[in-house]
Amino acid sequence: MLRVFYAEHAKDRAGAVSALTNRITTVESVLDRDGVEVRERQLSVHDDWDGKRRSGARATQSYALRITDLTILNDLIAALVVVEPANLVGPLWELANHDDAMRQAQREAVAVATRRAESYVEALGRRLGPLLRVHDGQGNPQPASFAAQAAVHISRSSAPRPDISELSLEPQPVFVSATCRMAWTIAE
Repeated sequence: MLRVFYAEHAKDRAGAVSALTNRITTVESVLDRDGVEVRERQLSVHDDWDGKRRSGARATQSYALRITDLTILNDLIAALVVVEPANLVGPLWELANHDDAMRQAQREAVAVATRRAESYVEALGRRLGPLLRVHDGQGNPQPASFAAQAAVHISRSSAPRPDISELSLEPQPVFVSATCRMAWTIAE
């Protein structure tokens, strides 16, 4: 997942939106390729204030992108950077199939809870009786959301795409956790 924000400032809202529209036209053409899924587009238009005085207006467009073809990741990021984002965060790694990983984590959570319960009752000189209940705890939390930062207007140039190949953007481990609470009777 990539999160990208573009921002434009002008003296009024219409001017900010117009400037942003010009920039976003280029961004949209960058995103129109196989292996890129736009999960979210969000527009924000608001006044900027300098103390109690209105100092203009700002328009921002944010994107949440899912990259389904990792071979295009470096080229995509480089192309997005050339269009001067106010903020680019990512990649944020996620699993293609979260369900299988969650089932595996749940099985492990049950095994750990069972071993712990058996250890306790063994220390009491007893054995586990029938299982009374299982309560599912919280699973893997979603990545934290983040707010767009105010951008300083930077004029775009026809600079070549940056080489980001040395930034180590290879897939990273994704951890999935499951928690359960189990209650048994204690047999004699």
